[in-house]
Amino acid sequence: QLQLVESGGGLVQPGGSLRLSCAASGRTADYYAIGWFRQAPGKEREGVSCIDSSGGITKYADSVKGRFTISRDNAENTVYLQMNSLKAEDTAVYYCAAARAYYSLAPCYYAMDYWGKGTLVTVSS
Repeated sequence: QLQLVESGGGLVQPGGSLRLSCAASGRTADYYAIGWFRQAPGKEREGVSCIDSSGGITKYADSVKGRFTISRDNAENTVYLQMNSLKAEDTAVYYCAAARAYYSLAPCYYAMDYWGKGTLVTVSS
């Protein structure tokens, strides 16, 4: 069983930056594609970004392209989401999720197997 724990959320002003972390435990995350998702109040959960097991393949939702960067450190079993130029509409609970997939983003975003409990990001002045 793979456990995922998100951290790094908080309150930030519009235009600011945050870096979210997703720490994996229980199993090595080397064989898993990992994605970031978010759910804003009153809205459905949406996929934000995903990274393959090697870190060499990524994808982003159009709404965050050019502002967010996903990366991973397999030695630390951690995936990051660097969020820059934050907007009020980025306010949401952010979740990370994982699916077993070697060198592939095929499970992203609709076939994820393991989920964290989320971290709240609030963008407000």
